Amino acid sequence: MGARVLAWAVLSVLLVAVGVPFYWMVTTSLKTSAQIQSLTPYYYARPVTLGNYVELLRGTGFPRWIRNSTAVALGASLVTVVVSCLAGYSLARIRYPGRRLLATTVLIVYLVPPTLLFIPLYSILNGLGLANTLWALLVVYPTFTVPFCTWLLIGFFRSIPPDLEDAAMVDGASRVQAFHRVVLPLAAPGVLAAGLFAFTLAWNEFLYALVLIHDTELKTIPVGLNDLMFGDIFLWGQLMAASVLTTVPVVVLYTYLQRYMVEGLTAGAVKG
Repeated sequence: MGARVLAWAVLSVLLVAVGVPFYWMVTTSLKTSAQIQSLTPYYYARPVTLGNYVELLRGTGFPRWIRNSTAVALGASLVTVVVSCLAGYSLARIRYPGRRLLATTVLIVYLVPPTLLFIPLYSILNGLGLANTLWALLVVYPTFTVPFCTWLLIGFFRSIPPDLEDAAMVDGASRVQAFHRVVLPLAAPGVLAAGLFAFTLAWNEFLYALVLIHDTELKTIPVGLNDLMFGDIFLWGQLMAASVLTTVPVVVLYTYLQRYMVEGLTAGAVKG
């Protein structure tokens, strides 16, 4: 009984710690400017107004930023899933010299801080003529999404019995056909987890988008929100409205796909 009470107490503290910032973000987005600037705290909006959302969508570049972020995040996720599936399957199933060293190197690459890479990456992309384009982000984002997703999928592919592929190849299927028709369907939760992880990282990434993109028309959401801050003036209503609208896609994805996400992460963590 005591353990249950302790567990509920810990969960309650965590719920408050996680939920209060989201509650304050939503309520602030629904407050008027007078309520936000008032010295008397308003713990809930009264009256409720959607003016901050209207001003955000009509008076700023937010619709353009969200289109840019969506295109980049989806593109980076697609590239990540394709490359990580092929790399993870290769490292988990095909035996060749240096395989273990390569698998370890993949994880080490993920641990390299982005702050050490953005200068050389900018030089390379500038030389290729990709700087200040969304293509630059599509090229750069897989450098930090692919290593972790590959490591995740290595463990997941190892959890699938090799006998299933052997049986398919005995029946005349090639390794590529066995991978496509047998392994991938069984690895769907892991692939989905990798795709969600890549999408979340690309959706929220700030440093590379700030360094590589200069044109206002090409900004993504994390960088575009800087336009709502003028010196020491912060448009808190619009900032919170933008935060709510930015959070919604990720929350919806995780709400409907959380079972697959947990299954994929668990298999990748303990089966390797």
